[in-house]
Amino acid sequence: MGVEFDQLDALRRHHPAWRLLCADNAPLLLYFLGTVFVTENVRSISATALVARLDDELYELNRRLGEGSYPRSARAYLDEWASASNGWLRKYYPSGSDEAHFDATPDVEKAVGWVAGLPGRAFVGTESRLNTVFELLRQMVYGAESDPEARIAELERRRQEIDTEIARVRAGDLRIMDPTGLRDRYQQLSTTARDLLSDFREVERNFRGLDRQLREQIAGWGGTKGELLDDVLGSRTSIADSDQGRSFHAFYDFLLSQERQDRFVELLDRVQSMPELGTADPRMRHIHHDWLAAGERTQATVRLLSEQLRRFLDDQVWLENRRVIDLLRGIEATALRLRDHGQVAVRFEMDGAAPVVVLPMERPLYRPSARAAIDSTDVVLGEADVDTSLLFTQVHVDRERLARGVRQALQSRDQVALTELLVTHPVEQGLAELVGYLSLEDAGFDVTFDEAVRTRVGWVDAAGVERAATMPAVTFSRGVSP
Repeated sequence: MGVEFDQLDALRRHHPAWRLLCADNAPLLLYFLGTVFVTENVRSISATALVARLDDELYELNRRLGEGSYPRSARAYLDEWASASNGWLRKYYPSGSDEAHFDATPDVEKAVGWVAGLPGRAFVGTESRLNTVFELLRQMVYGAESDPEARIAELERRRQEIDTEIARVRAGDLRIMDPTGLRDRYQQLSTTARDLLSDFREVERNFRGLDRQLREQIAGWGGTKGELLDDVLGSRTSIADSDQGRSFHAFYDFLLSQERQDRFVELLDRVQSMPELGTADPRMRHIHHDWLAAGERTQATVRLLSEQLRRFLDDQVWLENRRVIDLLRGIEATALRLRDHGQVAVRFEMDGAAPVVVLPMERPLYRPSARAAIDSTDVVLGEADVDTSLLFTQVHVDRERLARGVRQALQSRDQVALTELLVTHPVEQGLAELVGYLSLEDAGFDVTFDEAVRTRVGWVDAAGVERAATMPAVTFSRGVSP
């Protein structure tokens, strides 16, 4: 295994993924965090939305397993999971928002992936992985080859293999891959695609670690400012120029190529429709959209960290320059005052020979304000005929239920219109529910209003009367949080 005993013991005591597996509420952690952040690929969610979802899960578990199985509140569980001692959730405040948001750490994805692989698999392929290993070895050997003749020989050998295969196909010898080979390669394809998606969180965490190292180096720098610039910040892309950054940007540029995207979608659609595969993985249908969303979030993190690092350095330079300018101006002012006095003794003044001490007991104590007396002896009970039944006819619209329906609809598609959503989720609470859809705010999707297109939405109220409203076209689309 290649890991020493002391390393394993340290991992058992300190690694968040190991602590998660040993936690008393590990099934709840793995199920809930795995569903939200791994299966649904949520990269950022507000505390309000996550508390509401966890509260629903806790209610259902307590109802099914017995009251008191999970006695704490949803917010208390989330605060515990995000604490520094656990490190399973990252709690942060996005730029321009005063509400806390949550994201899972890479350790959660590692634990979820390990547990998901525990059940036995009906089919374990090995041929495709052997081919992958052989192809990687070939790319490494000939990719690092500096002899032009050796490279040309390898290219000619590959061309000869392709020419031979073309001739064989033209002769009618068309070799079709059997169902076993297809399932073998599809299993490796889906596993690699999901692993690649989970790696984005670890890449983002590594970028934050690079940023923290640079800030520590700047804060503790003892040399000159020019040496600091040459050593750390020769350019604004110091984070992106790391090995992690270059690898990520190479992947991101590959993914953003429209030609490669079209080719990937075409091949993926053809593979997903192959009857030999049986039940295809539903997440693979939109895996490239998940890649783009996760990649854009990581890209935004790199841009934000680079800009913050630049401002951090600019602030320090500005403070140092201001201090130097103040000293120079003080020297100039003193020189001007002494210019016309000939040779005089240089003197300086001190604000005081001893510090001014203010003891806490010298401060006045708190004095409560005077309370005005209220005389209610002349209050007369009024007589009015009020229909108190109106207090019980109020309608409460559960906006989280509406948002959950939108998120479920967006799991299999990029966007959905409000009129399409109401076909499967009809309006039950009248105009108040319709207004609730218009006011939804969720990190998992964006709401778009098209004033140029008018739509008509109908429903039946509590009295059985058909109602209708004409409104702009509303579309919910899968969003990417910055």
